[in-house]
Amino acid sequence: MRKRPRQWRSRVVVAVLFSLFCARPGCARATDPSQIKTIFVFGDSLSEGVAISPRQAWPMLLAEKLRPVGPNFCVINASAGGSTTERGLRRLPTHLEYPVDIFVLELGVNDAFLGIPVEQTHANLQSMIDQVKTRNPNATVMIVGMQFPIAEPYSEYVAAFVKMFGELAEKNHAALVPNLLEDVVGDPKLNLPDRIHPNAAGHKVLVENVWRVLEPIAWEVGSK
Repeated sequence: MRKRPRQWRSRVVVAVLFSLFCARPGCARATDPSQIKTIFVFGDSLSEGVAISPRQAWPMLLAEKLRPVGPNFCVINASAGGSTTERGLRRLPTHLEYPVDIFVLELGVNDAFLGIPVEQTHANLQSMIDQVKTRNPNATVMIVGMQFPIAEPYSEYVAAFVKMFGELAEKNHAALVPNLLEDVVGDPKLNLPDRIHPNAAGHKVLVENVWRVLEPIAWEVGSK
């Protein structure tokens, strides 16, 4: 993949900045900084990690998964609790001056809680994807979806919301994690007392759900 001039400097800077303002980056030691591959996770509290150490949140657990792939991966977790897609649109531009190799987008569930029209959520997510691709044409996009039981009186809304993630993945030729919370939702052993946010044990399951989709992408990106 063609590198932009001084790209390695930007990658080193982004790791430092995010360590100060976001969850600390999980970076393997690369022998050549110019070869660092950045996985940028942009999500809400489900990726930020609530009431646990930032290192226990699933994005940071990816660092261990990536070790067999190679030493050149850096995971940046720019997730923020309570973030809607609208808020994500406001937050994203401050991060886009830095190179991204894999963009992992996990947003939307707070929109659903607020009853924001699915069409608006879809448009916001698409705008974020477009912005990342404009700055990083070779970046691989991964969309992290959610599945919810479909029951009246909100069945039509929930069905449209769940379908939205697959539609975005197809339109953008993106990878799709169908359900981040698979095997976690509803299990008291894997969730905090609020029954919404996974605990540290739950995040160990979340990272497996993501890794099933991310692993082949990481091998491909790491070989470039």
